[in-house]
Amino acid sequence: MSDVGARKISTGVQALDEVLHGGLQACRLYLIEGSPGTGKTTLGLQFLLAGRDAGEKGIYVTLSETKEELIAVARSHGWSLDGIEIHELVDPADEIGRVQYTMFEPAEIELGSTIGSVQERIESLQPSRIVFDSLSEMRLLSQGALRYRRQILALKQFLAGRNCTTLLLDDQAGGEDQQLQSLAHGVIRLEQQLTDYGNERRFLRVIKYRGSEFVGGAHDLQLARGGLTLFPRWSDNQPHDLPKGEQISSGLPALDALLGGGVTEGSSTLLLGPAGVGKSSMGVQFAVEAAKRGERAVLFEFEESSHALFNRSAGLGFPLRQYVDEGLIEVRQLRPGEVTPNEFALHVRSAIQPDAQGRRTTVVLIDSLNGYLNAMPHERFLIIQLNDILHYLGRRGVATFLVVAQHGMLGRTTATPIDTSYLADAVILFRYFEAEGQIHRAISVVKNRTANHEHTIREFGLSQNGLVIGEPLRKFRGVLAGTPEFVGTQETLMPAKERPPE
Repeated sequence: MSDVGARKISTGVQALDEVLHGGLQACRLYLIEGSPGTGKTTLGLQFLLAGRDAGEKGIYVTLSETKEELIAVARSHGWSLDGIEIHELVDPADEIGRVQYTMFEPAEIELGSTIGSVQERIESLQPSRIVFDSLSEMRLLSQGALRYRRQILALKQFLAGRNCTTLLLDDQAGGEDQQLQSLAHGVIRLEQQLTDYGNERRFLRVIKYRGSEFVGGAHDLQLARGGLTLFPRWSDNQPHDLPKGEQISSGLPALDALLGGGVTEGSSTLLLGPAGVGKSSMGVQFAVEAAKRGERAVLFEFEESSHALFNRSAGLGFPLRQYVDEGLIEVRQLRPGEVTPNEFALHVRSAIQPDAQGRRTTVVLIDSLNGYLNAMPHERFLIIQLNDILHYLGRRGVATFLVVAQHGMLGRTTATPIDTSYLADAVILFRYFEAEGQIHRAISVVKNRTANHEHTIREFGLSQNGLVIGEPLRKFRGVLAGTPEFVGTQETLMPAKERPPE
């Protein structure tokens, strides 16, 4: 019996099996609790379907829903319940013909007959998996905490010797039932909360799991057609070979000189500046250059649509669509208010896996950090979670670029909406400056932990032939004020033909 109990079986949700380090221990009783609408019935059905696919018998014992309602729920997910026994504890015909009891308490007779019918059905079917829905109905039949606990304990003892794994679903309408939690081998809680914008937030927590390790904390959850999808909270504790620290070229010799030779693999680079100055275009430059080397790049877009991204890139001479079609560049569009932190982390982890041709991902662009924060306005500690993602990417040699927009159109101050300097190994600063009555762009590197970078300011331009970076400019005043003032001569600036019309 001990060997059977040590065996683990699938819950029907692969990510939940990972959270439980292999699934549920077989031949044990588990409590699934949560308020109505959190997905308990769906999880119960997925648990039974996984057993059916493994050749195991399963029974769904229902007090709260009819057989027709359960079949309708399964149909809404595209499932068939063929091969799964559905046992209704309440017979409508019996309810209509029920007479008043005179010598015994109704609760004693109703609860006793309910438990008895379940035991008889289990004896005859001998299932490997059981779902009991729901305990709130049994609690009402008991009409007393002592009788209720005794019946649950008796049910547990009855099931203990029959080599079946049982899920007890509880609506948790009256708050936590700690006595029931103490009887269960494990407790899984499904929760949801209303957010200020977008869909409600759902998450799952493992409260208890005797004799086994599990991943604690809140795991993001989605309930949609096809069942529950879990996005586990994760940490990068697995050993991994560290990157060698080789430098990655931007494809622009002047920019590589600014950076002290290029960006280092596994590093994170902040692209900082006001709106429209060319930060996103610089990120695309690194992605396109990676594709030219036969490596993959992934762009996470929180603000700009894919259509606008392709059009802007084509205007700069970047063959972005070609590389997307070839699988060398991937663009992932994320909708504000619809993505959760753990879901985004899962997107990142899946995106950097080598493709079918074995091509590894070396560049990731997050455009923008402002959009990342605004996409999840109800979340806390997003920067800490982003820091974990950057560590994960860095240990795998991926160069990450974070676009951060400064307040104001012209960026007259170097202040940023959030303190992100500690996140980045390098900071590339973009600014506007005025000369001879025209607006020009400037680029400089203000930080690079991995190389001895250039401390100059160069003119920066966007043209139909791509990005253009000029020679170092010396004649500036008020550099630290945020918007440097150019006091040199027109001859030291880039030729007009290398700058697009403003």
